[in-house]
Parts: sequence; C-alpha cells; structure tokens
Amino acid sequence: MKEPVEYRIEHLRQRLAAADIAELGVRVDLRGDTVVLSGTVATPECRATVRQIAEAELEGVPLLTDVVVGHTDPPEHVEVLR
Repeated sequence: MKEPVEYRIEHLRQRLAAADIAELGVRVDLRGDTVVLSGTVATPECRATVRQIAEAELEGVPLLTDVVVGHTDPPEHVEVLR
C-alpha cells in the first residue's frame, strides 16, 4: 500500500531541495485530488527534471505542472531614464 498523498508530497519537496537542481522555487500544493507544481525555474531542462521527479514520486496521482522558465538574459535595449 502506498503512503498517503500528503506524505508523498513531502517526499517530493525533499527530493526537489536535495536534487542536483536544488530547486526551491517550485511550490507543491494539493488541490482536491490533484497535485499542482508551480513556480519559476532557470532552464527548460530544469523544468523537465522537476516534472520527472514529481512523476516518479507521485505515480498514480493526478499532476498539473504550471512551472515557467524565468528569463535571465540581459535586456536587448538601453533603458532611458528621464
């Protein structure tokens, strides 16, 4: 028998914090019977890794991913202050 979903969510939070990506900017919430991942990560690869870890930890639990990739590129133009 699998652990209750709340315990599995906590295991997921621990794995995300301890993983090579050390992703602390991702929230994990239970909404009804669905687990929702939200937040901002640095790269598309990081987002994919977060999703893979969540799918492995929460197998069989409905999962919604609302994780976006933040842009850290420098501005393309100079800001004019007046």
